[in-house]
Amino acid sequence: MSGVVSCRVPGKINLDLSVGPVREDGYHELSTVFHAVSVYDRVTVQLADRWSVHVSGPYADRVPTDDTNLALVAARTLARRRPRGLRLSPVRIDIDKQIPVAGGMAGGSADAAGALVACRELWGLDHVENDLLEEIAAGLGSDVPFLLHGGTAIGSGRGEQVTPVLARGELHWVLWAGEGLGLSTPAVYAECDRLRAEQGRRVDPPQPSGELMTALRRMDPEAVAEHLHNDLQEAAVSLRPILAEVLEVGLDLGARAGIVSGSGPTVAFLVGTQAQAIDLSVGLAANGPKGDILRAVGPAAGAALVQWRASAPPPGPQLPGPVPG
Repeated sequence: MSGVVSCRVPGKINLDLSVGPVREDGYHELSTVFHAVSVYDRVTVQLADRWSVHVSGPYADRVPTDDTNLALVAARTLARRRPRGLRLSPVRIDIDKQIPVAGGMAGGSADAAGALVACRELWGLDHVENDLLEEIAAGLGSDVPFLLHGGTAIGSGRGEQVTPVLARGELHWVLWAGEGLGLSTPAVYAECDRLRAEQGRRVDPPQPSGELMTALRRMDPEAVAEHLHNDLQEAAVSLRPILAEVLEVGLDLGARAGIVSGSGPTVAFLVGTQAQAIDLSVGLAANGPKGDILRAVGPAAGAALVQWRASAPPPGPQLPGPVPG
């Protein structure tokens, strides 16, 4: 089969992140509420003579293009799970990078999810069921299974066990991503452990917030704002103190709540309307620390095919054309 397949995949923020004890495998037990937002990478794949990955977009210089690139790892992993005797051509992967890098928005995981969906279509692997795709995704990283589906969902285990949350409506966000502030996820978890030990805190098994679940069913911004929570926020602020200033400025400018997303350093501010999001964006640009400021709406759909170009029509139903934005 020949052709070009493109997949659009969103970033995520964590509305609630509770970090439990360290497990025997070295990961922390987690309970989190994932929320996909309308900041998208586009992953495009095509058959090639050799495996390669190429990155464009505002964050391209911060993305590896060697064998450590998670989208490339995803494509090769899917190829290894092919039926015995089936030969698959290598692929060239092109990533239009719009999700901030090393910002707690799971941009690398998003690209891996996009590569899995796009390569399955390109190679015609109709036999690869969603369960197997999710199994492969879970082996790639804690956030990858969620980004296959998007929406809003509870993540448990180390984050890879995903259960959709019943939610109606939408939430408006303003995202602040500091330039050059990338945080290593292991470093943030290590700092969280250090602070807990220093303060003598008891670490209980994590559980999702029932109050947040109730607020999400109505998508009530006031109630959601009241129950945003991140156990890693203190550690992220400890490692990058400028985040405390960002949070203070955003709240002073009228955000209903602000939270560090995941391991940071992206800060997500919740507002009530699109107009308020515009006002807060302008205010942050004028009064806050220097950083990229993005407006987004959630929940957003997960990895989705948006384009196919082929020398012959692909098998099955025709895919939709390019999605703007």
